[in-house]
Amino acid sequence: MGKNVVVIGTQWGDEGKGKVVDLLTERADAVVRFQGGHNAGHTLVIDGEQTILHLIPSGILHPGVRCLIGNGVVLSPEALLTELAMLEQRAIPARERIGISPACALILPHHIALDAAREKARGNKAIGTTGRGIGPAYEDKIARRGIRLGELADPTLFEERLREVLDQHNFVLQRQFAAEPIDFQHSLDEAMTQREQILPLMADVSGELARLRAAGAHVLFEGAQGSLLDIDHGTYPYVTSSTTTAGGAASGSGVGPLDLDYVLGIVKAYTTRVGGGPFPTELDDAEGQQLGARGHEFGATTGRKRRCGWLDMVALRRAFIVNSISGLCITKLDVLDGMERLRICVAYELDGRELEAPPITADELERCTPRYIELPGWQTSTVGAESLDALPKEARAYLDALSELGGVPIDLVSTGPDRAQTLMIRDSFDD
Repeated sequence: MGKNVVVIGTQWGDEGKGKVVDLLTERADAVVRFQGGHNAGHTLVIDGEQTILHLIPSGILHPGVRCLIGNGVVLSPEALLTELAMLEQRAIPARERIGISPACALILPHHIALDAAREKARGNKAIGTTGRGIGPAYEDKIARRGIRLGELADPTLFEERLREVLDQHNFVLQRQFAAEPIDFQHSLDEAMTQREQILPLMADVSGELARLRAAGAHVLFEGAQGSLLDIDHGTYPYVTSSTTTAGGAASGSGVGPLDLDYVLGIVKAYTTRVGGGPFPTELDDAEGQQLGARGHEFGATTGRKRRCGWLDMVALRRAFIVNSISGLCITKLDVLDGMERLRICVAYELDGRELEAPPITADELERCTPRYIELPGWQTSTVGAESLDALPKEARAYLDALSELGGVPIDLVSTGPDRAQTLMIRDSFDD
C-alpha cells in the first residue's frame, strides 16, 4: 500500500527540506507543494550540481514523478514561467511533469507593489518579507477578492476582476503610501500573454491525489518555510501568510487529514532565522559567526544573511506537537564539526518564571532568556559518514539528546549538502 508522507520544517525555515524531499522522491510517484509562494528557496545539490527552486516542487528533477501545486499555494505567473524556462534550458521536461490547481490565487504586480510599500512604511519594525507579493496575495484570498488561476480561462471575466481589484489597490498605493500606481493595461496584457503557457498546466489536484491513493502510490507533500513561521502557531506577527504546519498539507492540496500517514520533521542541528522577529538562542558572537560561515547561511531566495544560534528545544517541542511529527531528519550536523562545546536550550526564563513552552506573544518571547544544557563538541569530520557508528561519539550523544528531549525518533541524518550525504535510519515510506 502507498503512503502519503509530509515533509515539514520545524524551525524558521531553511532547514534543508529541498535536499530531503529530493532524496525521498526516489521512492515517490508524486510530489505536492501545498502552501507558500515563490519564497521557498529549496536548494538541491546532486552530484555536485546545484539547483534552486522557489515554486516548482523539488521532485521535478526526477523522470516519471508527477509534480503538483495545490490550491494552498499563491502562484506568481512570472516566477512560474521563469523557473520552467530555467529547467527546460537544462533539458528537464518540466511542463510534462507538472499540474497546477486552478484554485491557486495569483500573485499580480499590484501585490508586489503593496508588499514593498508596506515594508518600507514599517521602517525598523519591518517583518522582513521577501517583497514578492505573497502576503498581499493571501490577504486578497482571505478577503475573497483574490483572482484565481482558473479565472484566466475567461479573458472577459479576468479583465473585469482585475479592473475591480486594481482600482482598490491603486487607491491604497497612492493615498496611503504615496507610491506609483500599477498600470491596468500593462498588467492585463502581461497576464493575457502568460495565460497561453500556464492554462495547459492546470489539473484537478485533489482528484489526482485521490486516484493516486486508490492506486497505492507513494506521495510526498513538500512544505515551505518552517513551523515557527506558521500564521497561527508561529512567532506572530513575524510570520509568513500561510499554514506551514502539517495540517496545511490537507487543506492546501485537497486530501483528507486521515490520508496523511507520516510527518517527517526537518531539524537543522542548530537554529537560524531570516528577517525580523524574536530569536531567544541567537548568537551575536564569534560562535554565531562560525555557524553562519561554515553553514553558508544566506537565503536561497533573498541572499540575506541568516541569523544563527543554538538549538532551541522549547520551540522544537511545540513544533513536534502541532505537526504530529512521526520522525526527524537532522540536517547540517557537519557544520558543528570542530566546535569545542555545544549548547541546547531546554527552557526559557521570563520575568523570573521558567517556561517549558513558548509564550503567546512575540514581545514576551523577545524578553525570554534561554536556559541551556551543555554538551562537548567533536573535533573530527562527520562529512559523508556512512553509518551512525562512523560518527564521533560526541556527535551521537548530541543526536541522542535531541531525540530524547523532543520525544521523537531520528530517522535521517544529513552530513553534507549532496543528496548522497545522508544516513537513512528508517525510510519514511516503509510500513
